[in-house]
Amino acid sequence: MEENFKELEKKIGIEFKDKNLLIQAFCHRSYLNENPGFNLGQNERLEFLGDAVLELVVTSYLYFNYPDNPEGELTSWRASLVNTKEIADTAEKLEFEKFILLSKGEKKEKGRARLCILANTFEAIVGAIYLDRGYRVAAEFIEKHLISKLSKIIELGLYRDPKSELQEKTQEEVGITPSYDVLEESGPDHQRHFVIGVFLEKNIVGKGEGWSKKEAEEKAAKEALSKKNWKNLNK
Repeated sequence: MEENFKELEKKIGIEFKDKNLLIQAFCHRSYLNENPGFNLGQNERLEFLGDAVLELVVTSYLYFNYPDNPEGELTSWRASLVNTKEIADTAEKLEFEKFILLSKGEKKEKGRARLCILANTFEAIVGAIYLDRGYRVAAEFIEKHLISKLSKIIELGLYRDPKSELQEKTQEEVGITPSYDVLEESGPDHQRHFVIGVFLEKNIVGKGEGWSKKEAEEKAAKEALSKKNWKNLNK
């Protein structure tokens, strides 16, 4: 198994002193259910540690690199980086999915469940890097693969909350507060898929879909902003 993870070490540019830490970071608890004799634990404790390291590294970076920006803006920027979707996207680009140890059932998961597994694995490897190589190496890894996205997020205004943006614009332009309704709902209970419309009174102005109501509502708000040409969100 260690041979497989040498490829990953090359990809991330970090050679682990303790190879077991690296492997454990990729061990989902479902794998242990099917492989009770496996000699390592699952990755949830590493994920717990990595989440804290990730939050500290991103917060410190923002604090020291943007000394003139207010706390509220820094908070929005941090939230745009340290969220399941963005972290999962980073893990996907690093091809972590090739290395995650999962049960046969979990391998079939799609949508929100898959994103969570990828994001949790990224946090677990951050925790493993911190334990094996220290804070500085963990910070360099985070800056290279995640914080590097910040300039684009700021440039495009992707850190702005589209629902709040739409509400401000509709009240300013037409004096109406937008409302959201579920148009379609499908999938099993643990993996629901939603299509949601945003309305100004009875008129639908945008649609969005996602694996949570929040995600679908945000996409609907973005579409409405674009259709109405209220494009502060996409400068």
